[in-house]
Amino acid sequence: MASPSLDDLDRYIIYALQQDARHTSGGDIAEERGVSASTVRNRISKLESNGIIRGSHLDVDYEAMGYQLYTIIFCTAPIPDREKLAKQALDVDGVVSVREIMTGDENVHITAVGRDGDDLSRIGRELSALGFEIAEEEIIRNEYTCAYSPFGRDVENSE
Repeated sequence: MASPSLDDLDRYIIYALQQDARHTSGGDIAEERGVSASTVRNRISKLESNGIIRGSHLDVDYEAMGYQLYTIIFCTAPIPDREKLAKQALDVDGVVSVREIMTGDENVHITAVGRDGDDLSRIGRELSALGFEIAEEEIIRNEYTCAYSPFGRDVENSE
């Protein structure tokens, strides 16, 4: 698929939604950029239909919900099976995200939550049964994200 060209408005829409999709309206973006709200809504629809915007995601405080263990599990999967196994891992109770890695032996990173060590042991056993070799497990203290800052730059001031 050819990469669609994005202009400054498209990039700003992505930036604004990455910052806070829940509290940012098309009208807010339109006012900020001096365009109509319908223009922004149409651009968002186009970005979604082109697969550039794939959804919005909730940031959950698992610890506040009683899931004390937030962990990343570094796994190795056979290259021919990596994508299939990564998708299957999402069906394991407690797994919240999966990343396929293109380089290195630990080519699948799985994020999971559990109430206790027994939960994490069960998750590990189920991942092993799928065909993953678990190389390492690390407890995550905090995770921080931000919007991609170059998309938020004012074009007139960035030159």
